[in-house]
Amino acid sequence: MHSDDPSPLARPASCTELFTAFTGLALQGFGGVLAVAQRVLCDDKRWLSKGEFLEALALAQVLPGPNVCNLSLMVGDRYFGTRGAFAALAGMMAAPLLIVLAATMLYAQFATHPLVAGALRGMGAIAAGMIIGTALKLAAPLRSSPLGLPTLAALATACFVAVALLRWPLVWVLPALGLLACALAWRRLRTSETPS
Repeated sequence: MHSDDPSPLARPASCTELFTAFTGLALQGFGGVLAVAQRVLCDDKRWLSKGEFLEALALAQVLPGPNVCNLSLMVGDRYFGTRGAFAALAGMMAAPLLIVLAATMLYAQFATHPLVAGALRGMGAIAAGMIIGTALKLAAPLRSSPLGLPTLAALATACFVAVALLRWPLVWVLPALGLLACALAWRRLRTSETPS
């Protein structure tokens, strides 16, 4: 992992701090915790640089399971090993689990009410905006990618077209484009290391 910020990074003091930080993070991000995770982990806590966050997020996305849960496991493990991983994951899951159970019971009672349906559609638009905002904030560290911005833009466009427009399953698109990106990066790095 690399650092894109010259100022030193901080580290959590204990597993309890990991637990409380991820609990606070989880409670801020209904439907879009990824955007909040970048701000909390990189800007507020300074446990990760933006480049490190981007690398961890890329790995979290290719692993099975929710991205942010994978990310919390990696951050916890980084500082306190297995117990840190479990502390961060517990913080990520405990309070939201209780809230989701309560919300499920309420939704079962009021799901057909027009105000509830409209409110949920509005929340979906907000979640989409948060994800787009996070993508724009994380675009800066990609300038140092060996693939270059045009290739990265082409890969991102291909992913958008395949998933959003063609409705191909993400489980096939992500590995295919991910392997292509890895192969292209490996080739460019190998070419740049070869003396002319």
